[in-house]
Amino acid sequence: MNPQVPGAPAEAPSCYRHPGRETYVRCTRCDRYICPECMRDAAVGHQCVECVQEGNRTVRQARTVFGGRVSHTPVVTYTLIALNVLAYVAEIVSDRMVDRFAMLGVWVDQFGIVQPGGVVDGEFHRLITAAFLHSPPSGSFSITHILFNMWALWVLGPQLEQVLGRWRFTALYLLSALGGSVLLYLVNPTGVAVGASGAIFGLFGAYFVVAKRMNAPTGGIVTLLALNLVITFTVSGISWEGHIGGLVVGSLLTAAFAFAPRNNRTALHVAAVAGTCLLLMALVVVQTARLSDVTVLL
Repeated sequence: MNPQVPGAPAEAPSCYRHPGRETYVRCTRCDRYICPECMRDAAVGHQCVECVQEGNRTVRQARTVFGGRVSHTPVVTYTLIALNVLAYVAEIVSDRMVDRFAMLGVWVDQFGIVQPGGVVDGEFHRLITAAFLHSPPSGSFSITHILFNMWALWVLGPQLEQVLGRWRFTALYLLSALGGSVLLYLVNPTGVAVGASGAIFGLFGAYFVVAKRMNAPTGGIVTLLALNLVITFTVSGISWEGHIGGLVVGSLLTAAFAFAPRNNRTALHVAAVAGTCLLLMALVVVQTARLSDVTVLL
């Protein structure tokens, strides 16, 4: 190092990240010099980028009342709506979509002969894919089927996603849809069904449970649910099994989310999701074994 020439001005300090930039501002945490590009406003003075990042790692993330991470953008809701719309477009383009992905336990033709196809034949994907399909434009409900379901998802989804958090809301939606398909498989395995109604009824039940837990008014959701139940059991062509299955699963799973003790809450929520999934799949396995024996006899 060259000795300082007597009387010469001292060398100006430079930014620790950008050595060529002169600066006289120091980070209030580490005391290193920082240029304007590296400054981050702090409660007192400025901090460098690294100190801000280190501080963020130690800050506790905000949580919802039920333990989910706070999120102001309902990403999951928007994604589910987009998937339903894309599936509906695919139905319009190809009339094989419903045949390949609708909920069907076992296919029995008009002569009573069992044909290959359905969940009993190993097509387990139908239990979920049916929830993203809707009555095609030429069907009995036309476009009103998907319009009502997407309207309900648009109205209820963001509120539930904000309260529960993203992964809990995702589990609620998918398991409610699965619950509707499983009940149909148990009660009416030869029935064919499509639609997100099972998942939507799960959201109805979830909204009621959340409202009760938070001491909020429930009159609106009770009226909406009652009206839809009347339609379910009075209008022909509607799978009541899908609606009731989704309602039961959604209500019970949300009750587990809402009333779990705060200690180890996340672990209990994970256990509730895993337990619900395992129970539904066990019912599918048992029913598949039973139907396999019946179809062999036929």
